[in-house]
Amino acid sequence: LATNIITRRIHARYVARSEAHIADPENVAAPRKLMIVIEEAHKFLSPQVARQTIFGIIAREMRKYFVTLLIVDQRPSGIDPEVISQIGTRVTALLNDDKDIDAVFTGVSGSQTLRTVLSQLDPKQQALILGYAVPMPVVVRTRPFDADFYRAVAPDAVEPRDDESVRQRARQAQEELFG
Repeated sequence: LATNIITRRIHARYVARSEAHIADPENVAAPRKLMIVIEEAHKFLSPQVARQTIFGIIAREMRKYFVTLLIVDQRPSGIDPEVISQIGTRVTALLNDDKDIDAVFTGVSGSQTLRTVLSQLDPKQQALILGYAVPMPVVVRTRPFDADFYRAVAPDAVEPRDDESVRQRARQAQEELFG
């Protein structure tokens, strides 16, 4: 319930800001691009639920308003096929269930070859990326999440943080999003 309420507010805000920008692009800045991440997506995007929540609308219509969805799920077959068809880029790790594999490859050309590639992935360190973000399907190896990884992506994370500066950035982000 809370997720749906918050996302409805984000939806309304982004539609208003985007329409203001479209109406007067010289004086109104475009909103920042936003990616909404939905973990366990089948709970929010099943055929029954997707029509009753804002998430189905976001998946179908919000790209033109600078909002996109990143859905994460181990059971993509539980997601509304209409929503799945709107996902432009797919990143998938090894799947074992045929219904889930079929769901991932819905509307994808060359899916039989890609099924073979998917079945040969290392279950812990490889994923298949296909769709708009890449010129052709590609297998990637993920990095291990060890101390070297965290030093590389957040070198100052081990340093003490100034709690007031963190709070100030949070207030600014809240003000920017909700006015």
